[in-house]
Amino acid sequence: MLWVVLTTPLTPLLPASPKKSLPALPPATAEALRGIATWCLQFTPRVALVEGCAVALEVWSSLRLFRGEDALKARIAEEAPALGVIGIGWAPTAMGALVLARCGVSLDGRPLTPVLDQQPLLALTAAAEHAGTLAHAGINTLGQLRVLPRNATGRRFSEQLLVALDQAYGRRPEVFEWQQIPEDFLARLELPAREDQATALMEYAKPLLMQMCGWLAARHAGAEGFRFTWIHDSMRAKDAGDGGQLVIRSSTSGRNLNHFTRLLSEHLAKTELLAPVGELKLEAVGVERVTEESLSLLPKSMSAGEALTPVLEQIAARLGEALVVQPLEVDDHRPECRTRWDAFAKRRARKTSEVDPLPAPTFLLPEPLRLAVSNERPQYQGTLYPILGPERVEGGWWDRVPGEAGVPGTSRHVERDYWVAVSKTAGKLWIFSTRQDDGTPAWYLHGIFG
Repeated sequence: MLWVVLTTPLTPLLPASPKKSLPALPPATAEALRGIATWCLQFTPRVALVEGCAVALEVWSSLRLFRGEDALKARIAEEAPALGVIGIGWAPTAMGALVLARCGVSLDGRPLTPVLDQQPLLALTAAAEHAGTLAHAGINTLGQLRVLPRNATGRRFSEQLLVALDQAYGRRPEVFEWQQIPEDFLARLELPAREDQATALMEYAKPLLMQMCGWLAARHAGAEGFRFTWIHDSMRAKDAGDGGQLVIRSSTSGRNLNHFTRLLSEHLAKTELLAPVGELKLEAVGVERVTEESLSLLPKSMSAGEALTPVLEQIAARLGEALVVQPLEVDDHRPECRTRWDAFAKRRARKTSEVDPLPAPTFLLPEPLRLAVSNERPQYQGTLYPILGPERVEGGWWDRVPGEAGVPGTSRHVERDYWVAVSKTAGKLWIFSTRQDDGTPAWYLHGIFG
């Protein structure tokens, strides 16, 4: 696993004790943490708040989507500071990443344990509460704390200290409540100082736009635009009103941060504020799902409009016809024989049967799986209940497997009755019944519907 933890200066180091509960965060702090978590959801669905003062995300399964660990680290390091992030930690555990983020330390390929051993007690919240007492005993680092007798440490301080220490070093599992992607996007930001120039609002609007684009990416969606609202300070003239807003729309739905930023900047340059502004709001407008463009594995010449067939023929000529193959559907009722892989250069269009009474499964097993039978019903992760069928498949009498010297070949002729069956745990399955050589009936699993 690979965890990233983002810390901000908005919350102090909070003491963790089984006898104490974490104090409620100020509304502005909670809103800022939720905004960072929303932005992080574009990288992974496994995003959580750690100790109420940091955001953690597990990104191991997402590395290939973002061109590898180095590229993802560079992107987060470049963009996260604009959201108010002051510390970024990477580690195999979330608690370990939190310690490294607070200390500004990077593993740089080193094992986690020796790096954590060098960090001060104040970097681990559960240990910070007892840092003064431990310092009198000459215990100042996590490594010195880790080698103390566990039973005595738990009795003298708290079991929570041992739990946090084990979680940081990866010796005990960590449990989190994952953040959910909001159905709608509406972000708020209370300004640290009152602003009376519209162009100055751009500095505070960009983090809100980043959160919106992250939310759109997490939902695989795009937005036609957004509604940017500012609220005037309470100490304003009576005729100034509560605030104002700009509704900015684009010709196409998207989530390009630079494009949205430029549009808002152009509009703010022509806006005059009637009173100082104390709070901002941003709301996505016209959200809809967008189709992602996949990167192509074909040569770059394909992007210039070159036909697929000449390119594949050129590759086959270069690598050999046997290495460039394409599936070819053939006229055969047996499911395992309907597809044949032929060299692309020899591919010829053939007319195939259009009769397909039963739906075809998404996945076909390499070999049919013999099923157990109980009370005359096939079993697979429970009892199977046929809901559609039967479809009789019979053929292959002409298909024989050659035998060795003196041994006659065997026929691949089949006689099967196919059914679509349902299982409470395995879902919809494609099964068939047939008779063995000795005449006894048997059931087989042949396909799975996705």
